[in-house]
Amino acid sequence: MLIRGCESKTTQNDLDLAVTKLINGIAGQTLFLDTAMIWVSAAGIPLLVLAVACQWWARQDRQGARHVLVQAGLAFFLGLGFNQIIMIFVDRVRPYAAGISDLLIAPSADPSFPSDHATAAFAIAVTFAVSNMPKRAFWFGLAALTVAISRVYVGTHYASDVLGGALTGAFAAVLLPSFHVRGTRVDRFITGFL
Repeated sequence: MLIRGCESKTTQNDLDLAVTKLINGIAGQTLFLDTAMIWVSAAGIPLLVLAVACQWWARQDRQGARHVLVQAGLAFFLGLGFNQIIMIFVDRVRPYAAGISDLLIAPSADPSFPSDHATAAFAIAVTFAVSNMPKRAFWFGLAALTVAISRVYVGTHYASDVLGGALTGAFAAVLLPSFHVRGTRVDRFITGFL
């Protein structure tokens, strides 16, 4: 069964619409902010992945850091896998297609809910949080929040899309330690091989 949501303004949650319009309503008012948000929307995830990869050469507890980095990568892909399943059942129209937002970037062909960008960013950030790395969790969390807001700002997502993506990414990051255990033979092979 396909859930067709957001095809008309009357089927939407008023708070979701209000927050989406509030954030996207700022778009088009300042060239600097528009340029920054378009850049964050496009480059945010690749830069987060690069920042995670740079942690590989941590000076303290190198094996532990490498375990967390592998776990962040696995959570990233697990969260995106969850999204593909969700999109089978939830076919949400993009806000610009519904006349809700102004689009600053190229249109996307896939459903709006959940946001893959938010999923990926929060999977990384929450992995650091559950791995007891509070400083890294804070900075990656701040970056994830910025990426999520940028997706609403540029008009490609509703606020609830990025919230749903953040929850999917967080769920993947919390679930993963049950399957990827530090110090196991597989973990030692992966962290030693890479």
